[in-house]
Amino acid sequence: MNTEGLGTCLDNVRKASPLVHCITNYVTVNDCANAVLAIGASPIMSDEPDDVEDITSICAGLDLNIGTLNHRSIDGMDHAAAKAASLGHAIVLDPVGAGASKLRTETAKHLLDTYHPQLVRGNMSEIRALGGASASTRGVDVSAADAATEENLSEAAAFVAGLAKAWKCTVAVTGAIDIVSDGKRTSAIRNGVSLMGRITGTGCMLSAMLPAFLAANDDVYVASVAGISMMGICGEKARSRMAGEDGTGSFRTYLIDALSNIQGKELVASAKVADL
Repeated sequence: MNTEGLGTCLDNVRKASPLVHCITNYVTVNDCANAVLAIGASPIMSDEPDDVEDITSICAGLDLNIGTLNHRSIDGMDHAAAKAASLGHAIVLDPVGAGASKLRTETAKHLLDTYHPQLVRGNMSEIRALGGASASTRGVDVSAADAATEENLSEAAAFVAGLAKAWKCTVAVTGAIDIVSDGKRTSAIRNGVSLMGRITGTGCMLSAMLPAFLAANDDVYVASVAGISMMGICGEKARSRMAGEDGTGSFRTYLIDALSNIQGKELVASAKVADL
């Protein structure tokens, strides 16, 4: 992929400053809001069924994150997704913990099949569970048995591309190696650091930011690669700042700093994206 377009995607987010409706994990909601603000977009959080249709109507994108499900939030997601779909807004589905419980898996499948999100982003265990493939589960974390590695990358990429074709959307599997496919184009992204998996919410933050990338850009696949590459690069920048007794708390702060400071030209220069 020509990475020049990735920087333009980020620049477009900052120019458009889209409003993003997040129905997200209450464990990570504050970090999600701050991440969206850091990249120049604006977040609004609501999962109340009587509120969400009005809220999503004034937004440009919708984040559906099933990390902390309850029956009210499921009802809220249904109302918001129906409204967003009717308006042609960008919808991102994050099937957090799919495969860990019947409720999570069935809710994610319902949202996917009914509202046809433009992007589905999760770890490989979640995506395999959502796709009906056998998957190991460690709750909301990817199982080592499912993770994409250099050794199984071709097989993993073919699986993701197949789901993208079947679901008629872009599918992003994030992990040590990220895989993004729209069924026609597939890329591997090798940005990021392992420390990102030691703080809660990096995946939720990414899913909250991605509707802004989709709303501000025409090509869902390229916009998704841009947002995912940006997150990995910012993880690298945050890790490089750590010194002395800095730990995961400092890393979390440095990550938000990096998101607020990264520029399009830096994204172009640092993105490690390879076509598959």
